[in-house]
Amino acid sequence: MVIISIVAVILLTILIVWAIDNFIPKKFKTPILISLWAIIIFLGYITFMSVYGEIQFNQLKEKRYKVAIENLKDIRDAQLAHKTVTGVFQNNWDSLVNFIENEKFTITQRRDSTIIDEVLTRRYGVDTTKDIVIIDTLGYVAVKDSLFGADPRYKTMMNVPVGKQGEQFKLQTGVVNQNNINIPVFEASVEKDILLFGQDQNLIKKEKEVVSVEGVNGPTLKVGSLEEVNTNGNWPKNYSKDQ
Repeated sequence: MVIISIVAVILLTILIVWAIDNFIPKKFKTPILISLWAIIIFLGYITFMSVYGEIQFNQLKEKRYKVAIENLKDIRDAQLAHKTVTGVFQNNWDSLVNFIENEKFTITQRRDSTIIDEVLTRRYGVDTTKDIVIIDTLGYVAVKDSLFGADPRYKTMMNVPVGKQGEQFKLQTGVVNQNNINIPVFEASVEKDILLFGQDQNLIKKEKEVVSVEGVNGPTLKVGSLEEVNTNGNWPKNYSKDQ
């Protein structure tokens, strides 16, 4: 809207210059025309910087989002591992890091088998069988090795890596009732104000109101949800190789 207004003023000023050039006495033309052309150049510069400034903002925004998303994906992996082992998500960073460092996945194998159904055998007087699934424990693997290998980045995954310094992602857990079953959910998020700290406030405000299939909708960048059973991030595919 601001850019449209500036362009309109520039066009109006050019029209005034034309009118002066054709209808104003020659002795008054030079100072007036110099002043008006100065105004036109100044407004043109402002218009260019407004457009260029937004382009730079969008480039920086995308760069910062992509860095933060890598942390959010690590957080999601850690949370899913925690739920696999314990049955619930974790809302404390220290406890989640401790889990990664000390817990193990159980490696199992499922196999089908057939056994005698003792209840039906007694009832009918003849051998009756039933199919069962046997789960064998084959071994264990450390969560840390499975998710991160030798990389210690899980120790700092809670820190927002760009924008305002010293901030952490907000970590929350809850339950969602689905078909009368309480299902654990989690959400890790960061305000766009934090990620875009130091940038033009008007552009940040505009970014927080984004509703687009190619943008990060809403005022936060997040993974998971407290309102639905969902472990995806709210960023589009162009921000990450995988969701």
